[in-house]
Amino acid sequence: MSLEVEEGEFFGLLGPNGAGKTTLINVVAGLARADAGAARVMGADVVADYRRARRMLGVVPQELVFDPFFTVRETLRLQSGYYGIRGNDAWIDEVMEHLDLTEKAQANMRSLSGGMKRRVLVAQALVHKPPVIILDEPTAGVDVELRQGLWQFVRRLNRDGHTIVLTTHYLEEAEEHCNRIAMLKSGRIAALDSTRNLLGRFPGLELRLRLDRGELPEAFPARLVSRDGARFVLKLDDYRGLEDALARLREAGLKVLEIELQPPDLEEVFVRLTGRGA
Repeated sequence: MSLEVEEGEFFGLLGPNGAGKTTLINVVAGLARADAGAARVMGADVVADYRRARRMLGVVPQELVFDPFFTVRETLRLQSGYYGIRGNDAWIDEVMEHLDLTEKAQANMRSLSGGMKRRVLVAQALVHKPPVIILDEPTAGVDVELRQGLWQFVRRLNRDGHTIVLTTHYLEEAEEHCNRIAMLKSGRIAALDSTRNLLGRFPGLELRLRLDRGELPEAFPARLVSRDGARFVLKLDDYRGLEDALARLREAGLKVLEIELQPPDLEEVFVRLTGRGA
């Protein structure tokens, strides 16, 4: 694969389990060495210029990795020390506040819940203010409140110029936050485009109806996908087809009891591009 993430971009790296997302991240982070090719962070080769490359990078790993012998604050001070940073308490306090860790600053790491440990992992990745931040499933197993607070903080970092690379199985997160997305399949790039262009790749709308009777009129201007009694799932080519469909129902004397219109979302695009047989 070959791709380039622009400076200041909010970039999504998506794919099914085993597609190669974490392996690629490990290569960029220096945790694995590629058999061929090269990876660079802000121009620094991750092998030939690894010290500079790692200073430029903050990684939130998918696994919960922590030292059980330190408090949260000690953990973040120690992480700062790995990068030669002293007197970093002001930034550590700010990061802990945004991640709702302030009350746990003196708590031992092993006493924290899984969600709290993940917050500390995010804080560790940010403690040296890296220009590039890789988030590998950052919201897995965390509560809704933290998820909202985390995204507010990450969006602020992105507005301040930080480059964000996100992998997630919560596709609605990628759809909401990422400007551009690469979809991987079996170690190769299945699609690489802006989020808007990916969503427009498969046109059409899904129309869900519940009618007062269990039959659609003849020559109905929508394709039937499935039916359960008087409930219908239909496919429209575009929004103009919606008015035609509703007009045809009125002509047939059918009453609409429930209606839901769903435009294509990233999940549908993802399944089509990376699912079996794609």
